[in-house]
Amino acid sequence: MRKILVIFAHPKFEHSLVNQKLLDAVKGIENIQVLDLYELYPDFNIDVQVEQEHLIQADIIIWHHPIYWYSAPPLLKQWLDLVLEFGWAYGPGGVYLKGKYVFNCVSSGGTEEAYSKEGRHGHTLKEFLLPFYQTAKLCNMIYLPPFHVGGTHKIQSKELTDLTKKYGDVLKYLRDIPEIPEEIKVFNDLSHFTL
Repeated sequence: MRKILVIFAHPKFEHSLVNQKLLDAVKGIENIQVLDLYELYPDFNIDVQVEQEHLIQADIIIWHHPIYWYSAPPLLKQWLDLVLEFGWAYGPGGVYLKGKYVFNCVSSGGTEEAYSKEGRHGHTLKEFLLPFYQTAKLCNMIYLPPFHVGGTHKIQSKELTDLTKKYGDVLKYLRDIPEIPEEIKVFNDLSHFTL
């Protein structure tokens, strides 16, 4: 059974029903640990060693955050800048993340259709998440497709219930399956992955 670490960053978590429901779907599940960066580090003073120890113990890492101006909230960016150090996460001696799986779980006001070549944003969500993919690649990690909950301002309760259940199911699947299949990488969005 793999250990999953959810690195959660939302500066206005109390206003995000979607992210509250997503986290509720995975909290308390065996071998899934959730770290709320804004709760742990409201002063942005990240304890790098503690965070690196969490990463060492994890087999799968999830960067869970809302899309803010086509990127991540500032504390997650700072976490990446400080925790994934040269000589630890990448470069000579940087082997501590090698072979670990990682993906983004993101929420956005924009719908799935808006994040397409023909849509409002003119690019796919995967294209906007390219810096995360490249970070994973530099650290010799295996980057999986994102789990996306879009249209959060108008999402219906049934759709949200279905997606939050799917999030929990996907994490349990990734935790329990003996070998993560290669074909999972071709999906645009893990919320469409058939278990």
